[in-house]
This record gives sequence, structure tokens and C-alpha cells, in this order.
Amino acid sequence: MPFALYLLALAVFAMCTSEFMLSGLLPGLAPDLGVTVGTAGLLTPAFAVGMIVGAPLVAALAHAWPRRACLLASVLVFGAAHAVGALTTSFAVLCGTRVVAALANAGFLALALPTAAALVPPDRTGRALAVLLAGTTVATVAGVPGGAVLGALYGWRAVFWVLAALCVPAALGVFKGVPTGRGTANGPGLRAEAVALRGGPLLVTMLVGALVNAATFASFTYLAPVVTGPAGLGERWVPAVLMLFGAGSFAGVALAGRFADRRPGLVVAVTGPALLAGWPALALGAGAPAALLPLVCVLGALSFALGSTLATRVLYEAQGAPALAGACATTALNAGAALGPLLSGPALATAAGPRGPLWVSAVLVASALLLASATYLRGGLPALVRHELPER
Repeated sequence: MPFALYLLALAVFAMCTSEFMLSGLLPGLAPDLGVTVGTAGLLTPAFAVGMIVGAPLVAALAHAWPRRACLLASVLVFGAAHAVGALTTSFAVLCGTRVVAALANAGFLALALPTAAALVPPDRTGRALAVLLAGTTVATVAGVPGGAVLGALYGWRAVFWVLAALCVPAALGVFKGVPTGRGTANGPGLRAEAVALRGGPLLVTMLVGALVNAATFASFTYLAPVVTGPAGLGERWVPAVLMLFGAGSFAGVALAGRFADRRPGLVVAVTGPALLAGWPALALGAGAPAALLPLVCVLGALSFALGSTLATRVLYEAQGAPALAGACATTALNAGAALGPLLSGPALATAAGPRGPLWVSAVLVASALLLASATYLRGGLPALVRHELPER
């Protein structure tokens, strides 16, 4: 794999750490800015909205610009937003910086996905995306727990400064490692790309990917209550369980990278039903740590293996829209990441208690598989299940 891919993954690591880190920083951040923890929690949906809106917006605005320049600008804006966030004493300003950072994050990922694919031969796209998305999984393994520890020792502002500092080598890496290129201005116009994106298989693949990612984050967001509740483990176990999920997700992305290009049907056929069985198994076995710990790791692997494979298929299905292909994949993944917690949060107040989000994940996976199966039976989703590599 080209070294530039690993530099892009470094930026993804910093950005995804920022996206997931707030849950461990809110107790110290809220009183410092004079707001309640509930109010401070609004920073998370603000970031999610920025991610969903930012991907297509930045991709469209960057249509006529070289990708390297756009990637570099995204990294620098992201770093600057965190520097301002670390300095401010205003919650409103901090909320604004989170939206700006999310826009930069979404724009970077929307451009980085097709850039990663362009850096390798067509038959290695899945492996290239596995390297890039490894930045996300490493963020869950090391970035988020590390940020929580750093915040506990030195305050939440220190975490923002570290993320701003990480953008410096990432920006240098983008500048040195990514070819200049000429953007996609010489390709189809944005209107033509929008027409190309109306295809049914692409929209269904995006929706299936969004549902799978929604299932992942519906439970990942609320693993802590499961650990401290039914499992009967102390709060000190929460980072360890989150790291287990992250370690599994890293393994899943790496494994899927070997099959996503030529054997996507195999990945879907194995991981889909396994996830459908796995989330209920975790809900039923959550009271036994001996079952909880390995299942969390396995479900992390299955979730990210399936999710990264679906992201690869979105790029293939959107090959007629080179400027907006990455935006499609980014929007699908982040729509799911935002939708999952919104759907599973109310389940905590039901009779299922902390196990509620796990059952919501099972329902979401079932919905994704039913949609994929129904579409396949009608002759759709060819690039999702066929074994041969599509033309690019």
C-alpha cells in the first residue's frame, strides 16, 4: 500500500477521535463552560449534523479544485477549529467550532475515500479503504480511551490541543504524499453526477450501509450502562470493554479489506446473519462477563467488516459520479452513526433497560438484511453480491 494512505489514515484517526471523544469529556467540560451536562451533550448531535451536511457540500464545492489542496484545507480547518475550541470560554463558540470541525471532517473523508481508491490498482480498492478506515478503528481502540485519560489528568482543553497538534503531521503528509491531481472538473458535471446517483442499486446499498452502521452505534454508544449494569462490572471496566470493541473493529476492517473487492458476497453472507444472531446473543448474555467480553470483540469485528465492505460497494456503484462518490459513502455511514443512538437511547427507559439498545441493533440489522434480500430477489444490488470485480 502507498505510504500516502497511512498519512491519510493518521488524519482520519485524529478526526474520528474528535467525533467519539466527548462522552468522556462532558463531566469536566460542562462546569468549565457554565452549562449542564445535558446541554453540553448537544455538542454530539451538532457534530453529527455537520458530518451529514458537510460531505456532499464540500465535495460539490471542491469539484473544480485539486484534491490535494482540498484535503490539505480540510485538515488545516479541522486543526484550527480545535485550537479555537481549546481557547474559548463560550459554549456557543465551542458548539460552532464543533460544526466547523465536522464540516471539515466530512469533507476530508468524502475526498479521502476516492483518493485512496485512486492511489491503488482497481482490484485493491477494498484493501486501500481498509487502511484508511483503520484510522477510525484505532480511534476507538486508543484515541477515545486515551483522550478520556488525558482529559482526566489535564482537562478537556488539553485533548483539543493534542488533536490540533496531530493535524500538523497529517497536513504535511497530505502535502508530501498525495499527488496534486486536477480534481474532477474535467469529468461529468455536478448535474450529470446527480443524475447518475439516482440509480436504485446505489441508493439501496447506501441505505443498507446506513442501517448496519446505525446498528453498530446504537449499541456502541450505550455499552457503558451494559458494563456497569447487567454485567455487574465497575466503571473501570468501561474503557477496557470499549477497547475490546475497537480491537475487534480493527480486525474486521483488516479482514474485510482482503475480500471486499472480489468476494463481497461472501462477506455479506457471513457477517450479516452472524450480526443478526450476535446482537440478541449479547443482550441475553450481558449478565455474564465471560460471555460479554468476547461477544463485544466479535461484534466489533463483524460490524466493521460488513460496514467497510458496504462502503467499498458504494464507491463502485457511484463510479459514474467521481466527485460525489466519496460523499455518498460518507453520508451513508454518518447518517447511520447519528440515527443509531437516537433510536436506541429511548430503549434504555423500557423494561429491557441497558439491554434495550442491543435489541434495537438486532432490529436494525434485520431491517438491513431484509432490504438487501428483497432488492436482490428483484434483480438489484448486483455489485453488492457478485464475486467478480466491476469495471472502473
